[in-house]
Amino acid sequence: MNRAARAFWLDSPGRGEIREVDLPEPGPDEVVVRALYSGISRGTETLVFRGGVPESQHTVMRAPFQEGDFPGPVKYGYLSVGVVEEGPESLTGRTVFCLYPHQTRYVVPAAAVTPVPESVPAGRAVLAGTVETAVNALWDAAPLLGDRIAVVGGGMVGCSVAALLARFPGVRVQLVDADPARAETAEALGVGFALPADADGDCDLVVHASATEQGLARALELLRPEGTVVELSWYGDRKVGVPLGEAFHSRRLTIRGSQVGTVSPARAHRGYGDRLALALDLLADPALDALVTGESPFEELPAVMPRLASGDIPALCHRVRYDDPAAGTHA
Repeated sequence: MNRAARAFWLDSPGRGEIREVDLPEPGPDEVVVRALYSGISRGTETLVFRGGVPESQHTVMRAPFQEGDFPGPVKYGYLSVGVVEEGPESLTGRTVFCLYPHQTRYVVPAAAVTPVPESVPAGRAVLAGTVETAVNALWDAAPLLGDRIAVVGGGMVGCSVAALLARFPGVRVQLVDADPARAETAEALGVGFALPADADGDCDLVVHASATEQGLARALELLRPEGTVVELSWYGDRKVGVPLGEAFHSRRLTIRGSQVGTVSPARAHRGYGDRLALALDLLADPALDALVTGESPFEELPAVMPRLASGDIPALCHRVRYDDPAAGTHA
């Protein structure tokens, strides 16, 4: 079998390229995966593309199969879906999800791939990593029956959280974003929508995912006394002011950080594999297709990434499609 592959590398901040890769021979406990799709999470990946990862976070921000180092050259990404071409009989021919960068084929340990349920299309499965983040956030947040909840920030992570909260019985969920176009996404996900100035207050819980100072301030304003903001935003190398004056202390508000790199202490008995498998099961819901807002071929990534980073291409999750010249078609 041809062991050649192509991979997208960030050569230097703001400039990407496609490089030829020679794959190693797979070992007895490894698989060869042919990519069908990968996803670009506009928040984290465009921050990496701009060179915005602080030096203090270089180790924390490493992706599982990253090559190179920040700010570059670096091969970065973590939302890949493909078909196992070689490996254990139980996996050969299966569609799988892997936390791998944008590459046409790759060799990884068999334990690093998770089978995609038959109820989940391969193109939707690229959302697994982000839905996994939402699962972890809700394990941290522990919403209760009948809670009044706002999700401030209608990006990929915020929308994933809102989509899962829409399944909670008796919960009032409102997606809050400065972009009126997010109202259509909220409707598709089955939740309410409001611009920041119009959002409903007296919330028991606010999940903040806008990565802006204004969004965090508004999240605190929307809380009832003794309410909690779960902070999901990744600010990179930016300094952020937090409004801890005025009524913050008298109202006894809480700000709690949540990050997918660690399984929530509330579910410490569950492993990373359990969490990812749950996220893939949840992706059987076709409403989540609303989070995929664009698609382009792998070969166009060097031109597409700068446009995603600049906002010229507005996106939640931008999907990358891998054509298979050998088959003459794409999956």
